Order: sequence, then structure tokens, then C-alpha cells
Amino acid sequence: MGSFKNSVFILVLHLLEGALSDSLIQLNNNGYEGIVIAIDPNVPEDETLIQHIKDMVTDASPYLFEATEKRFYFKNVAILIPENWKTKPEYVKPKLETYKNADVLVAEPNPTGNDGPYTEQMGGCGEKGDRIYLTPDFLAGNKLLQYGPQGRAFVHEWAHLRWGVFNEYNNDQKFYLSNRRKKPVICSAGITGETVIEKCQGGSCVTQPCKHDRKTGLYEEGCEFIPHKSQTEKASIMYSQSIDTVVKFCTEKNHNKEAPNQQNTKCNRRSTWEVIQDSEDFKTTTPMTTQPPKPTFSLLQIGQRIVCLVLDKSGSMTIGNRLKRLNQAGKLFLLQTVEQGSWVGMVTFDSAAYVQSELKLSLTNSFTLLCFSASKYPTDGAEIVLLTDGEDNTISACFDEVKQSGAIIHTVALGPSAAQELEEMSKMTGGLQTYASDQVQNNGLMDAFAALSSGNKAVSQRSIQLESRGLTLQNSQWMNGTVTVDSTVGKDTLFLITWTTDLPQILLWDPSGNKQDGFVVDTNTKMAYLQIPDIAKIGIWKYSLQASSQTLTLTVTSRASSATLPPVTVTSKVNKDTGKFPSPMVVYVKIHQGTKPILRAKVTALIESVDGKTATLELLDNGAGADATKGDGIYSRYFTAYDTNGRYSVKVWALGGVNTASQTVSAQQNGAMYIPGWIENGEVKWNPPRPDINKDQGKQVCFSRTSSGGSFVATDVPKAPIPDLFPPCKITDLKAEIQGDELINLTWTYIIRISTNILELRDKFNESLQVNTTDLIPKEANSEEVFVFKPETITFTNGTDLFIAIQAVDKVSLKSEISNIAQVSLFIPPEIPPEKPSPSLPCPDININSTIPGIHILKIMWKWLGELQISLG
Repeated sequence: MGSFKNSVFILVLHLLEGALSDSLIQLNNNGYEGIVIAIDPNVPEDETLIQHIKDMVTDASPYLFEATEKRFYFKNVAILIPENWKTKPEYVKPKLETYKNADVLVAEPNPTGNDGPYTEQMGGCGEKGDRIYLTPDFLAGNKLLQYGPQGRAFVHEWAHLRWGVFNEYNNDQKFYLSNRRKKPVICSAGITGETVIEKCQGGSCVTQPCKHDRKTGLYEEGCEFIPHKSQTEKASIMYSQSIDTVVKFCTEKNHNKEAPNQQNTKCNRRSTWEVIQDSEDFKTTTPMTTQPPKPTFSLLQIGQRIVCLVLDKSGSMTIGNRLKRLNQAGKLFLLQTVEQGSWVGMVTFDSAAYVQSELKLSLTNSFTLLCFSASKYPTDGAEIVLLTDGEDNTISACFDEVKQSGAIIHTVALGPSAAQELEEMSKMTGGLQTYASDQVQNNGLMDAFAALSSGNKAVSQRSIQLESRGLTLQNSQWMNGTVTVDSTVGKDTLFLITWTTDLPQILLWDPSGNKQDGFVVDTNTKMAYLQIPDIAKIGIWKYSLQASSQTLTLTVTSRASSATLPPVTVTSKVNKDTGKFPSPMVVYVKIHQGTKPILRAKVTALIESVDGKTATLELLDNGAGADATKGDGIYSRYFTAYDTNGRYSVKVWALGGVNTASQTVSAQQNGAMYIPGWIENGEVKWNPPRPDINKDQGKQVCFSRTSSGGSFVATDVPKAPIPDLFPPCKITDLKAEIQGDELINLTWTYIIRISTNILELRDKFNESLQVNTTDLIPKEANSEEVFVFKPETITFTNGTDLFIAIQAVDKVSLKSEISNIAQVSLFIPPEIPPEKPSPSLPCPDININSTIPGIHILKIMWKWLGELQISLG
């Protein structure tokens, strides 16, 4: 392969500027605008799918309007149509809309039959979700009995996405004990139904009332709560929008605060409507007095990718070999990152711009604003990569032009003095913002350009970064390591090495031990690269680089091995563009193979400040601390180690080993409930059983990946020594269970209070009964703790409900928020009478007034993971 791909054409574009935004949605006069619904390129062409999308949104809008007390409706929606579908006159070119910032993705189910709509939520209660997932079969109306009308289900998902509320059902625990009674996990409590079980044998099935489980006091396994088809209750949409009468969210008055569901666990027992009322959307609007208009739709089709590299070559770029490093990164972009069939142009600038095309040109000091000749080269959907290391206080003067341009602008801030307003332009246009320091060994500039793969191409066409390493060597030292090429990648695999002074010794072996020769060496740019022909051999590749008194870097990229086998992908980001001390940042890393989450990977984030100092974080998928959901393939961690004001870059390494596996479905998804059946005229009518997808635990996946998480800016960081102002994390997965007759297992950290009244514990935590934890001596981070105590002053009787909450305290007496509230109900199994000959005798009654003999002991377990993360023991 030469220095340019054969199918990449050179086209000089025009410059504008931008920063990062995951969604283009705006709320304007009660109407949501800028919603992007994208059809995945792997979905077979079907023009009726577009109409199904329109019908869903059109039906959803009035339902949303009434459910929110006439506050919100859907105003306009853009439907993103794949490039490989036939073109039509009504399809126009997108501007800022891309697959990367799509709010809704329509994709084929994986595995087949998993058609339930769901929403990806990385954050906690009240935080916006990331994306809604729908399938063509769902949109076609083939799942009406299971999920209800598509428009209603879309409103359920919209509440996840826009307002950060959670499900009010629980597939993992469908019943609970409360005040001696078995209750279904529903909201509101006014929804009626029956508890039954379907038992099948030899091809015939029979519906029976559920039996009692003597050990737990609940129902037998497999028992279902089947709602009546005819209801009068109006809430709640987050329980089951498929019930015809349900048109409202649960409010403070009718919310079931006891039910063990995600909404109660994550939102401190608050109703969904209370959370919605706290949103910015609600606070900035008032109810409408007229009916809203129907939504409008624009049909956008992806075209060829057009990219212009706008690169600073001013005098400051000679500092620290910045120009040389820029040449290296630019070559990586042209060799590997940009996709086949793309158009690429290049503009360099200092106090003037250097272009060789009929372009209209205007100058803003050292920044050049190049505008397409509207008649020949419209800017809609074009991308501009703007790299600079210099300051400029007039960037804001071009913001209006940026907004109107229709171009997506990615920014690369190089070094500590890059213009402070640079990122604003990425935010306006949905581009990627990155920062690269002058610390060559961190390979930041290479990572920034490697991250610039297309937001609109199929994942099989995108460049995937397998490795990014660097090291400063002395006295003929070696830089040794390995790179795993897994079965999902291997096409167009590229090994690229750079150096700062002299050509190093380069040794590379494939998994069979064969030494690889044929590196193309460019002594002027100080880089060498090797393109592996065809598909790289699966397995562990080994490398050894030797040099003296210089810095070497290694970058390895590849592409999917097949268009039909989804590659393992790693995408990373931070939760916001600016971190204001002492508010922590959150680093998120999503590892998936198609829609399957990858579990038990080792994920490490490297955070580099503008001063060149680095901090490392181990990211976890354990459902504690910053991680919202355990086992969803999203790894998270709080970052609090600020050391200065200014830009910080984020880089992630992800490794899959012998314990790593893909999984079809792990944690309960944040989506509409699958209704098992309905009761009509006293008869249970079962829906087809939900596909049994949880048993597919997937295959072992060994891989290596590197990903850029972009950059963020820290403000208000005090001078050293920086005080510890970060309280412990709120505990979000506190659980309790009876062990045998007497023991209760918990997970928590440190001030423990208990009560028999759930609202008193939530609202008057400091007045509730405190458990004596004097004997508790914390272990080191990542260690499980076990603590046994005897509750004081509270007498257990059969059927007693006990509520437990915890507050964490650190060494400087900073306290966390109150944890989620765990509930345990005391159930004493009845004595089993001697068997009698008659099989028709009824089960003995439970003596609900009996008490536990002896001392009642609670056993508590938790795990300290640096930020008071916990897991059920």
C-alpha cells in the first residue's frame, strides 16, 4: 500500500470549527427537535420501514403530550438512511446527523428473536440515556401483544433516554414480601391481575394457580403476574405502557415505594414523575394551551465521506518536533484511518492559508475560515479536522458561520497553549474533541488521528486501533510487548513505529513465530510501517524494538475480518466536557461485539493533564460507584485526581483474556416490559414465551484494543496541595436477604441505620436507629468485608419488614449520599406436619404471629473498590 489509498481522492475543502455533542436534540417551545433515528447499514432495504418509523413517532407524540400534562411533544425527526440503500429524490444529504450521534438505532436483533425495545443508560437517576434500540420486527407491529403499540413503547424508552428514569418492573424478582403479604412488583399498586403459572409436559400445557414456596414465603419459581386486559388504573408508563388504560407516569401519591425495582433502587424511592419534574426540560417549560402539531420528518441519506485536514504549520509547531509528529499522525490517517472511497483534502496555515483550489477564503488571525463554493462543494455533512497549537482570541467571531455551515468539525488541541475556545466549535457541530501533549511516549497525537474514523460507515469498514504504546529508551534498551489479533479483526492490519532520533532495530513475529520483514522506512518522517497482506493471522503477535536515548512509539490498527462477523469494538468517553473541581468526572468505556456486551475484560484508562502528568484508573462493570449497571459491557470509574486546570486527554486500553466472554444478554435491560400474557373474560391468554436468551453466555474472547476517550477541561482546581473534597460514592446496590432462619446478608459501607418505616429511613436517616460498627476495621481497596451484628431495640416477628440504608464516611469525615434502601421481610417457614394418607388435605396455614427463637443476627458484606463500590456477597 502506498502513502495514499488508491481509492482516496484529494479534494480541498473549507474550514469552520467545533466541539463535542452526543445528541442534536433541542427542546423548542415544548417540542423536541433534532431527533435522529438511524437505520443500521446491515438492515436489508425495506422502504416500508421508513413509514413504520414515521407512524411510531406520530402515534407517540400525543401520548407523550398527555402523559406529561401537555408539556412535551415530538416536533421534527431526521431519519438516517444507509448509503447502500437506493437513492431517491426526496433523500437529502445530512448535515450534522451521523450514526455516532443518532438517538435511536434501528438494527437487526442479536440474537434472532430478541426484539424488545431498550435504552442504553450509562448514568444514574436523572441523567440522560445514550441511545434507544429498536428492531425492524418491532416497528412492523409484530410484537404488539408483548410490548403494546409501538408509539407507547417509544414513549417508555424516551423517558429512559431524556429524563433518566428506570423500569418499575423487575424480571429478576417478580414478587416480594410486605407486611406478611406476597405482592407483585408493579406500579401503581392499583393494577389488577392474577398470579398463575403455565406448566407444560408432553406437548400440552395447563395454567395453574401459583404454589407457595415454604422456604422463602413467596411463590414457586416460574410464577407470573398476569394483568387483566380490562383495567381502570392510569399509571404507570414505566411499568407497562402496553396496558390500554395506562396513560400516566407514577406520581408521589400513587408510586409503589416498596417494590424492588430499578426506579426505587436508583432514584431513592422517588416516582418517575418526581424525577421528570426535576429535569431541565420540565423546569424550562409550561403546559401548552393548544394541541401540538403533528411531527415532521426529513429523510437523509449518507453519501461519500469528505474530509479536510486543516493543519497548523506556524512557527510554534517547530517546538518539540510537533511538525514531525503531525506528519506521522497525518500519514496514519491517510494510510489507515480514513475509509476506502473517501475524499480527503489538506490545508495548511500559519498567518495565511495555502490552498490550491477555487475556494472562497477569509482569515481570522492565525485561523483560516475556508468556505466551500456553494455552487460546487456544499459543506453539508463534510468533516473538517482542525489541528492547532496556538492561541487566538477571535475564534468566537466565526461561531455563527460554524453553526450555519452544516460541516462537522473535529478539533485537535496540540500542546498547552492551544486556543481555549477551540472545543466550542466541536460542541456546535457534533465533532470529536481531542488533546495531545508534547509527551511523545504517550502517543497522544497518533491516538487523536486514529480516533477519526467515520461516524457513518458500517462498523466493518472502520479502522480499529489494537495497540498504542510508547517508551523512552536508554543504553540500547528494548521495548517489548504483544498484540492480540482476534478472529473478529485482521483485515488491513498495520504496524506503525515512530522514533525521535535514529532508526531503531525493529523485530516482529507472527503467532507462528515467523519473523516479519518488509517494513517501509521513511527516515525523513522518522517512521516505519508494515501492512499485513490479506487477513492477519489470529493469535499473539510479538514485537521487540531497540534504541538508545530516544522515544519510540508503536501503533497497531486493523479492520473487521468479515462484513458478516461483528468485530469487538471499544468506544470511550467522559460524561461532560468540563470538570469543575471538586466535581468528579466519569470515564465510560463500552465494549461490545455487535449488540453483545463483552464481560470481564481488563480495562484501564490513562488520564493525562496539560502538564503531562498521568493517572491510571481501572474501570469496572460491577454496578457500583460510577457504574450504573452490572454486566452490561459498559465499564466506568470516577476520576478525581485533578492536578491542574486545563485540558486532560483520555486513553483506554482494553484486554480480553481467558475469563473474558461475549454474552447475549446480561443485566436487565432498560426497556419496555415483555408481557407474558393477558386475562380476558377470566381466561389467561399466554403470549409466546420470551426467547430464552440469557442462557447463551457466549464464547471466550481474547482481544486487545485501544481507544481515545477525547478530552475535557478542568476548572477551579486549587494550587497544591490539593485538598480532599471528594466524598465517598453513594452506594447504589445495597441488598438484603434472609440466610436460613436468622441471618441477613447485606452489601454496604459504613454508617448503617435501620427502620421498619421506609419513608422515615429515607427522609429522616439521621434520626433512624444506628447499628454499632465500632468493631468494623476496613480492609484495603477491592477487598470483601464481612460484618455481623445484632439489631437492637427492634423485635422481629414473622412478617416484619426491615429497611436498611447506609452512608459511607471517609478518613476526612466526608459523607456520601444515602444509599439505596434495601428491604428484607422476615418469613418463618411453618412446621411441616406428619404426612397423612389423604393427598387432598390442604397445605397448613402459616402462623404469622410466631417469633424467631434465639438471637437474631444480620450478616453484612460489601466490597471497597476505591470509591466505595459494593457487591452482594
